[in-house]
Amino acid sequence: NHSAVTEFVLLGFTDLQELLFVVFLLLYITTLLGNLGMIVLIQAHSQLHVPMYFFLSHFSFLEVCYSSSVTPKLLSGLLAERNVISFRGCITQFCFFAVFGTTEAFLLAVMAYDRFLAVQQPLHYSSAMSHRLLGQLVLASYAAGSLNALAHTGGLLSLSFCGPNGVNHFYCELPPLLLLSCSDTWLNEVVMATAVGFVITTSLSAIAVSYACILLTVCSMPSTQGRHRALSTCTSHLVAVGLFYGPAAFLYFHPFSRQVERQRKAASVVYTLVTPMLNPFIYSLRNKEVRSLLRR
Repeated sequence: NHSAVTEFVLLGFTDLQELLFVVFLLLYITTLLGNLGMIVLIQAHSQLHVPMYFFLSHFSFLEVCYSSSVTPKLLSGLLAERNVISFRGCITQFCFFAVFGTTEAFLLAVMAYDRFLAVQQPLHYSSAMSHRLLGQLVLASYAAGSLNALAHTGGLLSLSFCGPNGVNHFYCELPPLLLLSCSDTWLNEVVMATAVGFVITTSLSAIAVSYACILLTVCSMPSTQGRHRALSTCTSHLVAVGLFYGPAAFLYFHPFSRQVERQRKAASVVYTLVTPMLNPFIYSLRNKEVRSLLRR
C-alpha cells in the first residue's frame, strides 16, 4: 500500500472519560475473572471434563482474547490527551478482533450441535462426540475465524490512507476505517457484506436446524420432567446466542455513515465489554452442577 498515514487517532469517547474509565475497567476485570475462573473450574474438576464444558472453556478463552484485543487500548486512550495507534498496530488490532469474533460465531454453532446430540442420543452421546470430533470442530472454528480475518485484513492493506486519520470509534473496526480511505472501497464493502452475511447465515442456520431437531426430539418425550430437563440444558446457550448476534447484526448490517457512529459505539460497547462479562454468569448461575462446584 502507498499510505501517507502512519498512525490513526482513535476519537472514541470525548465526554466523561474518567467515569467511563472506571466503568470499563470494572467490566474488563469482571470479564477476566469470570471467564478465567470458568476455565480454571472446568480444568480442576473431572466432573466437568465432558464435551459441553470443553466447548465452554474454549468459549471463555475466546471471550478473554476478544475483549483483550480492544479494552486495554480503550482504557489507556481514556487517560490520554490524544489516543494514537500506529498504522500497523491498528491493522493488527482489527485482525485479532476479527479472528476471535468470527471464531466465536462458529463455536456457538458447534455448541448448538453438541446440545442436539446430547438431547437426541443421551446414551451414545460420549461415543458420538469423541475426542477426535471435539478437536476437529474446535479447530475448524478457529480456522474459519482466521480465514475471515485474513481476507478483511488483506483488503485493508490494499487500500491507501492519505488523510484524515481520525477514526470515529474507540478501536480499529472495518466500517470507520473504510470511511477514511482515499481508495475506492466498493470491493471491500462487498467482501465485508458477503463474508459477514455468510458467517451469520451459516452459523445461525446451523443453530436453528439444531434447535428445530431438539424441539422435535423433546416433543416426542413422554415425560414432562424429561422435556424440562432437556430444554434447561439449552437455555444458557440460547441466551448467549442472542447476546452475541443482536449487537453484531446492528454493527455490520446498519448503513455505514458518520451520522450513526454514536449508535455504533454504543452497540460496540455491548459487543466487546458487556457480553463477554455476562456469559460466564449465564452459564454458571443457570447450571446447578457449576453452582455446586463453585460453592465447594
